[in-house]
Amino acid sequence: MAWKSKALWPFAKSITKRMEHWIKNPVMAQHAVFKNLLEKGAQTAFGRDNNFKAIDGYQAFNNNVPIRDYETLRPYIDRVVAGEPDVSWPGKPLYMSKTSGTTSGIKFIPISNESMPHHIHAVRNMLFRYFVTTGHGDFFDGKMLYLSGSPALERVNGIPTGRLSGIVNHQLPWWIKNNRLPSFRVNIEEDWEKKVDLMVEESIDKDVRLIGGIPPWIQMFYEKILERTGKSNIRSVFPNLSVFVYGGVNFEPYKKSLESLVGGPLISLETFPASEGFFAFQDQHPHKGLLLNVNAGIFYEFIPTEETDKQNPSRVPLEDVEIGRNYALVVSTNAGLWAYNIGDTVEFTSIYPYRLRITGRTKHFISAFGEHVIGKEVETAMNCALAVHKASIVEFSVAPQVNPPNNGLPFHEWYIEFKKPPEDIKAFARSLDAEMVNQNIYYSDLISGNILQSLVVRPLTKDAFRKYMQSIGKLGGQNKVPRLTNNRQIADDLDQFILYDQIK
Repeated sequence: MAWKSKALWPFAKSITKRMEHWIKNPVMAQHAVFKNLLEKGAQTAFGRDNNFKAIDGYQAFNNNVPIRDYETLRPYIDRVVAGEPDVSWPGKPLYMSKTSGTTSGIKFIPISNESMPHHIHAVRNMLFRYFVTTGHGDFFDGKMLYLSGSPALERVNGIPTGRLSGIVNHQLPWWIKNNRLPSFRVNIEEDWEKKVDLMVEESIDKDVRLIGGIPPWIQMFYEKILERTGKSNIRSVFPNLSVFVYGGVNFEPYKKSLESLVGGPLISLETFPASEGFFAFQDQHPHKGLLLNVNAGIFYEFIPTEETDKQNPSRVPLEDVEIGRNYALVVSTNAGLWAYNIGDTVEFTSIYPYRLRITGRTKHFISAFGEHVIGKEVETAMNCALAVHKASIVEFSVAPQVNPPNNGLPFHEWYIEFKKPPEDIKAFARSLDAEMVNQNIYYSDLISGNILQSLVVRPLTKDAFRKYMQSIGKLGGQNKVPRLTNNRQIADDLDQFILYDQIK
């Protein structure tokens, strides 16, 4: 070990030992979090509106505080964004995270003085635990490169506001800050393609040992590095690269191509971060589920996924969850979210300690590349394009094409059965794409950053959707074709009905 890993070793051992207390006593940790949240929440407008002072336990909380999503909590969040103090958490937020939701478009999620450290500590705990349990900590002695959003923040009514990954840049501990790439100068570059080029130039002669980010962005960075250097694989450029940290999308579709670019397998550590909180991280090697972060100012509840559409679904505290059952994740946090359904679904792989895996979202969506495209956005884009081009449709469905033929860029594939087709299908596709860029900031970034190519329209033959539904035994009744899917199951079945070749 070099000087930094040697210096961090006793600190890592101490942190890991402290973690063992809440790992071995998760329910006790959750009860302590719950009690603290109620005490602080009682000082707020939300607490008064929901009679927090009369809540003497979990059942009373359950009775007084209904499950909410962003839209139902929004009246309070709007007051927070307007600069009003003591709305759902004492004082004002330290930051506001601007994000794209799966049901509400752009969202503003408060980050408090109390919640901010946990966004940092979770990654620290994961890396330190990996160091202590495996003995491998050489990555601390080299550069750590993270592909993130810009740390440039705007002020909304006096509150610094931006994307979570950019906010985190302002809170880095000393042991990362001095080894961090890219530099602040490069990281604030708004033009993503230019930013990646600058990152390549800045890192190309550095001893990069850890890389973190969303897999498709990392893939683009690798390709740029190899193009610039003429090397055959990333290990030829960064011979000491040993760890890849990721989260946000399913890694499996990218694993083979990333390993090919790297020049072989690379230790990967999975995280489960969100603006609402840092929920879980990988603590075992090899991967056996993500350790639930039960001591991080977040109180967890779980709704069986088959009940998510019920007005009063069952609410399961941590101590009552079952292995192998699918749940929607609900959180109350020390940033002022209360019984908040974040839209993710999870399944526990073990209990004591509590480990889980992410199984999906509660609503139809596309997030194969981290874009979080939702039904509202595709429907708005479709309606706009139809109005402009005086066309009409029978039905449509959208799916990601992660592995296109001829090694082209991935894209979103729109399967459309027209009732009245547009005169110019190419212009129609351009209108759709322009409106999607307008609707979704992450989709816009992926298009401008050349991670995705513009969407592809697949016109279908007459009665295509009817025949498809008939083929799966769901013709008629209340059965509907999902407008969005995050896999190719429906798309592959619809391929047989394509009217003519790829249209862009």
